[in-house]
Amino acid sequence: MAQSQRGNRSGVTKVLVKIATGVVFAVVVLVLLLALAGKFHRKIEGAEAHAPAVAGRPVEPGAVLAPVSIVRRPTIEAAVGTIRAVHESAVASKLMAKVIEVNVQAGQEVQAGQVLVRLDDNDLRAQVRQAEAVVAAAQAARDQAQIEYDRIARLFEQATASKTEFDQADTALKSASAELERARQALVQAETVLEYATVRSPIDGKVIDKRVEVGDTARPGEVLLTLYDPTRMQLVASVRESLTQRLEVGRMIDVQIDALAMTCEGRISEIVPEAESASRTFAVKVTGPCPPGVYSGMFGRLLIPLDEQDVLVIPRNAVRHVGQLEIVEVAERTAGVPGEAAPGGPAVVQRRIVQLGREFGDQVEILSGLRVGEDVLVPPAANAGAS
Repeated sequence: MAQSQRGNRSGVTKVLVKIATGVVFAVVVLVLLLALAGKFHRKIEGAEAHAPAVAGRPVEPGAVLAPVSIVRRPTIEAAVGTIRAVHESAVASKLMAKVIEVNVQAGQEVQAGQVLVRLDDNDLRAQVRQAEAVVAAAQAARDQAQIEYDRIARLFEQATASKTEFDQADTALKSASAELERARQALVQAETVLEYATVRSPIDGKVIDKRVEVGDTARPGEVLLTLYDPTRMQLVASVRESLTQRLEVGRMIDVQIDALAMTCEGRISEIVPEAESASRTFAVKVTGPCPPGVYSGMFGRLLIPLDEQDVLVIPRNAVRHVGQLEIVEVAERTAGVPGEAAPGGPAVVQRRIVQLGREFGDQVEILSGLRVGEDVLVPPAANAGAS
C-alpha cells in the first residue's frame, strides 16, 4: 500500500513539473515578442503631433501648376469591323488551258491593262488563222459575185440579158456578201477567244492573292488573282440595332485603326437594311480618306458618339510613365487632410498613381487617382518624357 502511494505522488510531481516548464517557456516567448515590438522602448511625447501631414519635396519657384478640371465630352461607343476595299476584283479564266506565264506576285502594284497571266494559246492562234483564211475566200467569192452582177446589170440595161439572169446575179451577190460577213464575225470571235489567253488587270490596284503558278491548268470560272484598289478603302462594321438610329448615310464619323494607332474620318456610305438574326446587328460601311499603310482585312473600330458626359481631365504632358504605371505629381498642402488646401500652409509635390482614359487633344481623361480642384505639376517640355 505504501509503495503504491509513493508511485502516485511521483507521477503527480512529474506532471506538475511539465506544466510549470510549459508556463515558463510561454512567458519567455511572450516577453521576447513584446521586446521586438518595441513595447519596452521609451516614447518621446509629442513626436507624432509634430510629424508633417504630407511628405514630399516642396514646389519649386516658377513651377507650372494645372488644375484638375471637368469638361463635357460625348460618350463614344465602338463598333468593331474590318477594313475592306471599295473596289475589289477577282480575275478568273475563261478558258481551259495551261498556264505558261505569271508576271505578278502578291502585294505587287499593277496598272489597268497590264498582263498578269498568259495561257497556252497555240490552238487558238490556229483557229484565228483558219478564220482569216475563210474570210479571204469569202472576200474573193464576194468580189467575183460583184463582177458578175455588174456585167449582168449592164446587159440587162441593154436588153440583152433576161430578168431571170439579173435576179440570179443579184441573189448570188447577196449570198456572197452574207457569207463574207459571217466569216468576218467568225474571225472576230476567234480573235476574242485568243485574247482570253492573255489575262490583263481590269483596274489600277494591288495584288492580294495569287492562286496559280506556271504549269497549272486553268479552268473556266477559276479565280487566278484577286486585286483591290488601295486608294478607296472602307470599314465594314457591325452596329447593334439600337445605335443605327443615330447614324445616317452621308454623315462624317471617326474610324480608329488599332494597328496604326491612328484615327481617321470617313463618311457613312451605306447602311445595309437587314439585321443579322444571330447578333441583331446591322452592317455599316464607312468610306473616306485613310492614311497610307491601311490594308484589306485589318481590324478597325467605328466610333459612334452618344450623349455628353462630364469628364475629369488634366494636361497630357503632366503624366509620366514609370514602367507600366501612369504617375502625376500633385501639389498638396502640409496642413490638414492631403488634397485639401489649408491657408498659409506651404505646398509640396507628392507623386500619385492615376488611371488614364481617352485623349482629347492635349488633354487626357482621368478615371481614378485625382479630384476636382487639385493641382498637378506640369514639367517643362524638355523633361516631359522623363520619369
